[in-house]
Amino acid sequence: MSNTEFPDDELREEQEFIDGLYARVDALRGDAEDSVTDALRQGNTPMQARLERDILVAERSGLLAALNAVDGSLCFGRIDLSSGDSHHIGRIGLRDDDADRTPVLIDWRADVARPFYLATGHTPMGLRRRRHISTEGREVTALHDEILDLGDETRTGHEDPTGDAVLLAALNSARTGRMGDIVRTIQADQDRIIRAPHRGVMVVEGGPGTGKTAVALHRAAYLLYEHRDLLARRAVLIVGPNPAFLGYIGEVLPSLGETGVLLATVGELFPGVRTTRTDSPRAAEVKGRAEMAEVLAEAVRSRQALPDPVITIEHDRDVLMLDDGLVRVARERTRAAKLPHNAAREHFEGHILNTLTEMVAERIGTDPYDGTNLLDPSDITQIRDELAENPEVWSAIDRLWPRLTPQRLVADLLAAPEDFLAAEDADAVRRPVTRHWTVSDVPLLDEAAELLGEDDRLARERADRERQAQVAYAQGVLDVSYASRTYEFEDKEEDDPDSVEVLSAHDIIDAERFAERHEEEDHRSAAERAAADRTWAFGHIIVDEAQELSPMAWRLLMRRSPTRSMTLVGDPAQTSEAGGVGSWSDILAPYVEDRWEHTRLGVNYRTPAEIMDVAAAVVRAEHPGFEPPGSVRSTGVRPWARASDDLPGAVAKAVGELTPAEGRLAVIAPRDLHRALAARLDGVTAGAEPDLTHDVVLLDPRQAKGLEFDSVLVVEPGRYGTSDLYVALTRATQRLGVLHCEPLPKPLAEALA
Repeated sequence: MSNTEFPDDELREEQEFIDGLYARVDALRGDAEDSVTDALRQGNTPMQARLERDILVAERSGLLAALNAVDGSLCFGRIDLSSGDSHHIGRIGLRDDDADRTPVLIDWRADVARPFYLATGHTPMGLRRRRHISTEGREVTALHDEILDLGDETRTGHEDPTGDAVLLAALNSARTGRMGDIVRTIQADQDRIIRAPHRGVMVVEGGPGTGKTAVALHRAAYLLYEHRDLLARRAVLIVGPNPAFLGYIGEVLPSLGETGVLLATVGELFPGVRTTRTDSPRAAEVKGRAEMAEVLAEAVRSRQALPDPVITIEHDRDVLMLDDGLVRVARERTRAAKLPHNAAREHFEGHILNTLTEMVAERIGTDPYDGTNLLDPSDITQIRDELAENPEVWSAIDRLWPRLTPQRLVADLLAAPEDFLAAEDADAVRRPVTRHWTVSDVPLLDEAAELLGEDDRLARERADRERQAQVAYAQGVLDVSYASRTYEFEDKEEDDPDSVEVLSAHDIIDAERFAERHEEEDHRSAAERAAADRTWAFGHIIVDEAQELSPMAWRLLMRRSPTRSMTLVGDPAQTSEAGGVGSWSDILAPYVEDRWEHTRLGVNYRTPAEIMDVAAAVVRAEHPGFEPPGSVRSTGVRPWARASDDLPGAVAKAVGELTPAEGRLAVIAPRDLHRALAARLDGVTAGAEPDLTHDVVLLDPRQAKGLEFDSVLVVEPGRYGTSDLYVALTRATQRLGVLHCEPLPKPLAEALA
């Protein structure tokens, strides 16, 4: 127990509860570690048992993650009911070891915990009092009580008259470079979204600072809690705009006990490709168009060639000729099967082999007098088999219907796009064949993979050979075991004629089953398996900055979500990508028509009113009807602007003035200024993915999407578009400065005057 001296019994009571809770937690941590280890050591099991083991590992791994949460706030609240009962609320649920498994700590996602977030004096939901418990590590530091039953005259001395102390403390606290969870401060409008039923597509729209990303992450945690069996198997995919953003949010779900989640950018959603390279805005816009699906389909069809004019094949001292007409028939029959290109190749091979077989049979088997064919079915089969062994036949098939990889198809298309795109579009996307992919290429690769499919015969043959080798090895082991046991038995018989025969391995298992037992089991989590499988169907998908994704990127994501269970988060006013769809209707109509739910968050928890007024003025100059989210707080610190002929020097000076203040600082500048700025800033490197835990980071506006910092310096804002400038101006929680050499945009200059 803590040795802290307590000013009153209320604090002492809560500290004693926390001490007991952590004693239980320390014991559970050891049990959880043992459970995971035991589950992973299990050998091959029936499918249902394996599934139960996977769920156990997911649950116990999640428990360990929550128990190791960095801020230690395992319990953060208590609700006292009018009935006299009380419940402590925390980030995970814990039960007593008694026969009834009495709840000791209520998981924040449980129904009984919901009044902690929704109850008001007008609608108390059966509560007498709501208590927020503030901790540092395992020590209780403060209590904040809200009286919900005004007829109850009991007072503790920890009453919070406004009920906002905990929220405002969280909003004003210094940033760490990592997003924290909001389980202690979830607001009523956020709670309704988090707990929305698990079906269909939900769109969560909100301006800067409205908490839409935090809400989406907590919704993922809630769904994993409510639908554990399904989502432990299928996993949840969270798609973010860039790696820095994913690093920023990466600790939220583990701190809530959830690990069955894959975080990825669009540039990481094609197995074997991980890229952050970007195209020019024009090239990205062209590659992102929905019409590129048909362009790729046409590129595939163009590889299903016809002879020009004929292909000759030498076979058995004769010459066979495949002309346009014969191949065209084979091609159309193959296409009629409506299979992906590579999967259809087996059909095309069959048609070509049959055509050549008929050609040979007609030449050697036709009676010259009456024209009848003298060959029987076995002769026809032999001819076909001989043709199938002729390398020239396969060379012809490879020319007419080649096996293709997505990488080869897309690379060839981009190297010579003029055959498929208008001249200006072709010029925008053309590039030499290269191994370097861009983010805009990944949806093209995925589309190509869908069109091509897989000719898995070679893989099946390889797997069969490996299987036979395993069986042969297992048989050898059994034979050695049998010989050894036989020798031992014969030796015993000579000494003891009455000795009993001993069973050998041969008597209880054959080689095939023995090989199965020693096949390596896949111990990867569902999220790890999903990352390696392009065809994986996720249980739920969350997309942040969804307005930025291109139509081709949406085709990729919809393939990953056949059930259309998705939460889309974004703000059309912040659309900056040239290929971004922006409109929710335009995004969703091709897939779900109007069967989607839309909700909007309208309260800005991040940006002080002084900063939000400046940012809103910039947008209103272009969109007069624009209404920003309302800020819940004011700091009294106005944004400022400075002009300088030595921009790197001015930035370095401003950073020196701000960094002694508590928290993190971001310098947001056009990419072409980064090298010069980094040269004047200690510990800052241009070109690398920013480490958001550093005191000072250098970003461009698009890298800053979704992030927040205590202080922000916006450099040369005249070079930004309205959307990028709006994003840059709304990243700060405390202080905003603008530094420029070129003239400021007029709306910004007027707002800062």
